[in-house]
Amino acid sequence: MEEPVKLHIHNVTKAYPTKGHEVLAVEEIDLKIKNKEFATILGPSGCGKSTLLRIVAGLIKPTKGVARLDGKIITEPGQDRGMVFQSYTLFPWLTVKENIQFGLEISGMPKAEQEQIAGEFVEKVGLKGFERAYPRGLSGGMKQRVAIARALANNPAILLLDEPFGALDAQTRALMQELLTQVWEELHKTILFVTHDVEEAIFLSDRVFVMTARPGKIKAEIHIPLERPRSYEVKDTKAFLDLKKQALTLIREEAIKATGIEKN
Repeated sequence: MEEPVKLHIHNVTKAYPTKGHEVLAVEEIDLKIKNKEFATILGPSGCGKSTLLRIVAGLIKPTKGVARLDGKIITEPGQDRGMVFQSYTLFPWLTVKENIQFGLEISGMPKAEQEQIAGEFVEKVGLKGFERAYPRGLSGGMKQRVAIARALANNPAILLLDEPFGALDAQTRALMQELLTQVWEELHKTILFVTHDVEEAIFLSDRVFVMTARPGKIKAEIHIPLERPRSYEVKDTKAFLDLKKQALTLIREEAIKATGIEKN
């Protein structure tokens, strides 16, 4: 049985006013994300990927169109959406466990239940033994583990990730990709992920939506038929490399348009 639609971005356009005219960030975006699906928005820099994610998060409003989560129009931020940014958005005065518990405490959950859930997510993201550590003592990868755990601990209907591994070194980034896919395999949360990294998009996703250069539109949809669970070794397979080539070709076409460099 096919999973129902969880998120519907319906004919969304976002224009930003500037001196004398408007700049279109995204134009007439229409896509549907299924329940429990890992979907990724992939595109060149400046194509409106983050704008689209912030509309879904309720942080900005579309100029036209609507985004619906579970059939309800999104008009503002809400606990039904967990958000993880590229920058580390942890509270420096709270420990790892206290950061993970923060949303649970705000919601009024009993302390014992907070402790139990936070403890479970500490283990899920591989931070056992660091519960009492403060963010200043953590590496970049560890900080993002805390941010992901904090977002998931609140049990959101959808997890939104805006290039969360973009500031990490290559080795840490690869480890975080494996961690995220393992956590998704266990929890099967609906995830909308934004990246400009082609390998990352293919490795993590069930479907990849490739965007055009600004104004961002959906150029193509790539289904990722790679078997799950996935490990890093899949990146050396012919199936993966074929998907990578397909996505790179689409992205290159848009990068050429964006820069104005003529194709040889």
